[in-house]
Amino acid sequence: MRFFLVSTDCLKDRLLFIDDVDFRVGMNCVAIAAFQLHINVLAFVLMSNHVHFVVECSAEEAVIFAHKFKQLYGRHIHQKYGTIDYLRKLRVDVQELMIEDESLQRGIAYVQMNPVAANITPTAVQYPWGSGPSFFNVGPVKGVEIDSLSLRKQNALLGSRVILPASWLLGPDGYILQESFVHIQFVEALYRTPNSYSYFLNTSSKARARLEKDPAPSFRDQIILAAIPDLCRSLYRSDGLDSLSPEQSKDIIRQLKRRFSMDIKQLARVTGKSPSVIAEMLESF
Repeated sequence: MRFFLVSTDCLKDRLLFIDDVDFRVGMNCVAIAAFQLHINVLAFVLMSNHVHFVVECSAEEAVIFAHKFKQLYGRHIHQKYGTIDYLRKLRVDVQELMIEDESLQRGIAYVQMNPVAANITPTAVQYPWGSGPSFFNVGPVKGVEIDSLSLRKQNALLGSRVILPASWLLGPDGYILQESFVHIQFVEALYRTPNSYSYFLNTSSKARARLEKDPAPSFRDQIILAAIPDLCRSLYRSDGLDSLSPEQSKDIIRQLKRRFSMDIKQLARVTGKSPSVIAEMLESF
């Protein structure tokens, strides 16, 4: 068995997932890509501007899986936003992980702790857009078997004509539940106990990064993105940054930083401006 951590670059001046609908589509894209390519997914997380997967396969298959995800999700981006080649140049990095040196255990923990390090959630299990809620979870799984829906309804919900296993579960939010395609039993056996799993989570590099940050939770990119038009309207009777003057844009950037305690990277992601431009705008005040 071979295992790989598959990661994309972080987009600096835009988001991969604009709203919760995009996240739900992204979740289904992971499930569909894994099924079509017969790839075992051990862990994954969808962040606002990048994604991580831990998969069991060959190195070549890991790259193919990443590009399959990009293809499936890119189709959604094109249909919803009219954007062409949105993900084509998004670079993919593949690193091999091994059980013997515990790099696999650390790699899974690293993936799970991404939203915690970003101050989005206090624990990995509370972040829905990934495998965080999946492991050592004693609660009931709430979903319906996908074959209880007609093929037409399946196609409409999933945006795909791929016929998935009849026993896979569709959750109330309209995406294939992680329990259907993430290899939960393998991962739980890898860590053996919940305490061991917690140890790897709490000693991961992402956990250390979390300790270095302000303990107050951050606002999600999607929340801030939705607030920008309201802020522009309330201050300048405009629907967005594109219709503001340079000075007005600078003021909106300053207001966002003050009101939401945002750093330059997050400001760049939600405004579509480069980090260097954001830095110049902030320095001018």
